[in-house]
Amino acid sequence: MKICNMILLIILALLQFRLWFSVGGIQDVRHLEQIKQAQRQENHRLLRRNQALAAEVMDLKHGFAAIEERARSELGLIRQGEVFYRVIEEDQATDASHE
Repeated sequence: MKICNMILLIILALLQFRLWFSVGGIQDVRHLEQIKQAQRQENHRLLRRNQALAAEVMDLKHGFAAIEERARSELGLIRQGEVFYRVIEEDQATDASHE
C-alpha cells in the first residue's frame, strides 16, 4: 500500500508541475489572457477612430452639398454660369404693389 501511495503522490506531483510550469500551463493561459485584453482595448480604440473617420468622410461628401443648398435657398446665391429665375406668385405680387 505504501508503494501505491508513493506512486500516486509522484504522479500527482508531476501533473501539478505540468499544470503550473509547462507549455500551455496556467502561466501561459494568464499571459494569453493579458494579451487578449490588450488586443480588445486596441480594437476598441481603432473602432472608435474608424467611426470618427467614417463620419468625417460622410461630412466631406455630403457637407458641401448641404452648405451649397443652404447658400442657394437662404442667400439666393448661384454658381457661375447658372441662370437664376425667381417665380413670384400672384398673391405676393399684389401684396408687394400695395406696400
